[in-house]
Order: sequence, then structure tokens, then C-alpha cells
Amino acid sequence: MAEHQSLAKHLSFCAKMGWLDHGSQAHGFILKMGLESNLILTNFLVDMYAKCKRIDISQKLFDRMGERNVVSWTSLMGGYVNHGLAIKALSLFSQMVLLGVHPNEVTLSTNLKGCSSLGVLVNGLQIHAFSVKLGYEDYTVVGNSIIDMYSKCSKIEDATHAFNKMSEKNLISWNSMIGGFSHLGHWKNSLFLFRKMHSQGEKPDEFTFASVLKSCTSLCALKEGKQIHGHLIANGFSKRTILSSALADLYAKCSEMDQAKEVFDRIYEKNVVSWTVLIVGYAQAGQPEEAMDLFLQLQRTGVPIDGFVLSTMVGIFADMALCEQGKQLHCYTTKVPLGSDISVQNSIVDMYLKCGFTEEARQAFDEMPSKNVISWTVMITGYGNNGYGKEATKLFEKSQSEGIKPDEVTFLATLTACSHGGLIEEGFKYFEQMTKIYRIHPRLEHYACMVDLLGRAGRLNDALKLIKDMGLEPSKGIWQTLLGACRIHGDLKMGREVAEVLLSLDDENSANYVMLANMYASVGGWQECERVREEMKRKRLRKEVGCSWVEVEREVHYFYGGDDKHARIGEVREVLDDLLKGMKEMGYCAAYSLDL
Repeated sequence: MAEHQSLAKHLSFCAKMGWLDHGSQAHGFILKMGLESNLILTNFLVDMYAKCKRIDISQKLFDRMGERNVVSWTSLMGGYVNHGLAIKALSLFSQMVLLGVHPNEVTLSTNLKGCSSLGVLVNGLQIHAFSVKLGYEDYTVVGNSIIDMYSKCSKIEDATHAFNKMSEKNLISWNSMIGGFSHLGHWKNSLFLFRKMHSQGEKPDEFTFASVLKSCTSLCALKEGKQIHGHLIANGFSKRTILSSALADLYAKCSEMDQAKEVFDRIYEKNVVSWTVLIVGYAQAGQPEEAMDLFLQLQRTGVPIDGFVLSTMVGIFADMALCEQGKQLHCYTTKVPLGSDISVQNSIVDMYLKCGFTEEARQAFDEMPSKNVISWTVMITGYGNNGYGKEATKLFEKSQSEGIKPDEVTFLATLTACSHGGLIEEGFKYFEQMTKIYRIHPRLEHYACMVDLLGRAGRLNDALKLIKDMGLEPSKGIWQTLLGACRIHGDLKMGREVAEVLLSLDDENSANYVMLANMYASVGGWQECERVREEMKRKRLRKEVGCSWVEVEREVHYFYGGDDKHARIGEVREVLDDLLKGMKEMGYCAAYSLDL
């Protein structure tokens, strides 16, 4: 008996440490001693192999067992759940119940975790009911798994109810609930529960801090984030890479880049996530040079760069139309294996398109080793935004001929291209394809494209009819689109009606008043234009200042509407005057419809 206990302890330790070789040697000793029929030792073997990532051997041992108990079943189920094969665990659970074997608290907890990983609420509800029936609901380990299951299945109210019912909570209980709130976007509730947990004397761990930092970041709650920072220092977690990266992300999202850099610099073992957080932070703060410099530093560190970092970097340069940096990064992607990652390739195509380099984008697109629906959608979007409506529709047709099934985003890109290119017949054809062939229900964005398409063509009555018949509550954006079309075509009567509806929905948006004033100005209605401007002044509304930028010799120059403080504004004006003079000499006649 003492020998049996010694073997059991040894197998348990091997399972905990993941020592497959030592566990296999113990298995050989058990066979040599003729103990393979011992139920307890075989259970330990099933558990050991499962935890040492040899679930196949666990299954074979389980199948050969002449006698099984609940521990046997639970050990194998746990192995499958931990290997991401929860569906097999749930199947085993059903077999066990049909054979009349009663589950224990560990069995129920294990299978609830399986339901969580799969997001299958129906099975989770059944196991919850089983737990109540067998009297295990009050067990903390089961209660924690119930909370996690409901949270992962997006049933936060049920998770909250289960949490509040628990007579005894431990750290895992609090973490499950705080994490559930954070994961599902109930960030304020997450922070409230963290404060409540702290007030009740429960000491948080790194999982708690990770959840509340995510909530602070999502809310851009800098004050609360700094308090969490203090907690991290006080509890000795400030040097943990994961938490420090999350903290740096918080400061970056709150535009506190100096603080983010300070936290980053103190991370002893920086990983790719740490670097990505700061790189993206600098880019979003309008500091692309710093972002690029960090990326170059990252390359020199030897930290493996994944596809996400590469696509993120390319995306940064695409959004800011920084062509030279984007080209440099494109060259780098050709030298590393992950450069062929489809998400990276899609970002490169997108970058060239946003920089206006359609030929380079098409070449990169054609050279892609494989394409998905996103690849085609990116290229179609780029063609449409750059004024190549016909090319966009041809590419859409080609994607279908190559077996690509367009999604709602692909159709939105194609309809937008038709709208920008004035391709009315094609637009209606694709809209009909979307609804009748692909059974995609149009969203407001699709209808907005069709309204814009009709509006640009001057078919304002058809556009208004489409809005009234679409079966969805019209958005402010759709009414703005129609008002813009009324202004272009000088339809003052319809414009007044549309403006009345629009201002009833949103009378605090300066853009609505600007469009209305511009419409009156375009037809010479100066008194009404002045009345709208006075109304803007009364409401203290101001037109949002426009901003544009251009990259010259790797330096980005920003220009703002009404601002003449740029160091080379004199040279800019001289060139502009020369251009205007040349345009007049070529017979260009300026339009005098005034914009605010």
C-alpha cells in the first residue's frame, strides 16, 4: 500500500511539472509490477499523460480500463478541455451520465469550463441545472465556473446573479466577475467591483489587475489608472511584463506618451506586445517618426516580430499616408518570413492605395501568394476612393469569377465605388445581387451609398423615396447625404424639408448648419444663409477646422484651415498663386458658390 501511495504521489508530481519522461518510467514500473489494473494508479496515469500533452495515451488507457469511477472520467475530460477539445469532453460527460455515473464538483466545473471555451450556452444551462439538482451549486469551484460560463456566453446578468448568490467567494470568484464585466464592455462595473473587492480585504493578483487596467484603458480613466499603477507598485507587480505593457497602453491611450515611455523603459523583459503598445501609441499621438524609430529599435533587439506588428506598422503609415516610411517597411517585409502573412500583405496594398499609388497597390495585390475576401475588398475600396469606379467594378466581377464570396463590407466598398464614379446602373445591379443572390440584409451604410448614388445623379426624388421605403430608421448621415445632394443640384424646396428633419435629430452639430448655409449661398439666398450663420453663433457652434498633411523628404508637414503659421507659408502661397494663374490662362473659370 505504501508503494502504491508513493507511485501515486510521483505521478501527481510528474503531471504538475509536465515531466513526461519520468511519468512514462513510472508507468513502465507499474506494468512490471503487474499493477496496471489498479484503479487509483490508472487514474493518476490518465491524468499525468493528459497534463503532459499526450491525451492520445490517456484515451487508450481509459479505453482499456476494466473498471472506471468518476475520477477516471473527470481526468480524461479535463485533459480534453485543457487541449482545446472541449467538444470531446462534453461528449464524454453525456456518456458518463447515461451510464449512471454521478459527476462530482470537479467534473461539473471542468465541463462548465468547456462550455465557456466553446461559448455554448445551452450545454452550460444544462450543467448548471445538474449542479443545482445534485447540490453542488454552492461549491465555490462550481460557482466560479458558472460565473465564467455565463460571462463567456455574454450573459452578464446571469453571471452577476450567480456571483451575488455565492455564500463564499474566493479570489477566482472576484476575478471571474471583474474579468467578465471588462470583457463584455461593462468597464465601470468592473472598476466598481474592484473597489468593492479591495474594501472587503481580498488581495488582487495579476489577473485582477489585467482586467481593471483594460477597463481603465477602455474608459480612458487616467485618474483610476494611476491609482491602479500605485496598487501595482505596492503589491510588487510593477515589473511584470504583461501588466507593465497594459499600463503603458493605458497611458498611451490617454495621450500621456511621456508616462507610457517611462513605464516601457522600466520593463526588464520587453516582449513584442510591449513594443507594439508604444509604437501604436506614438502613431496615434501623431508622432510617426518616434513610431518608426521604435520599430527600428525593435528590429535590433532580436525580439521576434509577428505579423500583427508588421500589419500594425504598415497600417499606421497607411492611415497617415506616409509613403516613404511605408515603402521602407514594404522592403523589410520581403526579407522576413512573416512578411508573406496575408494580413501584412493586405496592409501593404491598403498603404499604397491610401497614398494614392494605385499601380503599386495593384502590383502588390497581384503578387500576393494567396488572397482572402479582405484582400479583394481593400483593393476595391482603394480603387473607389481614388476615383477608379470602373476598375473597382471589374475587380469585383473578377473576385466572383475566382470563387470569392463577397461579404457586406465588400458590397459596401463596391457600392461606394459606384457612387463616386456615377455608375448608377451598376450600383443598382450590385445592390440587387447583395439582397437577392447573397441574401445579405442591407445596413444603413448600404442605403446611404444608394442615396448618395442617386443624389449625385440628380435623382433626388428617387433618393428620398428610397429613404422612406428602406424599412430602417434613417440615420443622421443619410439625411446629411441627401442634404448635400440638394445643395449640389440647387433643390431648395427639398433641401429645406431635409434640413428640418436633420436639425430635429441633431441640432448641435455644426456640420448640419454649414451644409444648410452653403445650400442657401449656392442659390444666392444670402439672407437665409446669414440667418443660419446667426443661429450657429447663438448656439456657439463652430465649424471644425480642417487639417491636411504632406510628407516631404521623410518630414511630415501639417496645415490647418485659417492657419498661416507654417515656416514656409510664403513659398506655399507663391506656388499656389502660380497654379491659379496657370489655370486661368488655360481657360479655367472658378465657381463662385461660396462655402462657409
